[in-house]
Amino acid sequence: MSKIIYTIVKHDGAWAYRANGTYSETFPSQEAARKAAKLAAREQSEPGESIPIEYEDEKGHWHHEIADGHDRPDPVVKG
Repeated sequence: MSKIIYTIVKHDGAWAYRANGTYSETFPSQEAARKAAKLAAREQSEPGESIPIEYEDEKGHWHHEIADGHDRPDPVVKG
């Protein structure tokens, strides 16, 4: 199982969470950002339906797979 880490950080003069190098919207307080990160983490870990997906890799090759809706990451909130 993969792990995704949500880190609470100061961003653009406010607070945000960052996951995989991407920032969330900003929040007025650290606690508000933490609550939003916990909600995002909870939603990220919820199982869903298995669906077909298509994606292009870094070499320009297209892949067609079935995404297992139960293969969810293990989210962690830090900060």
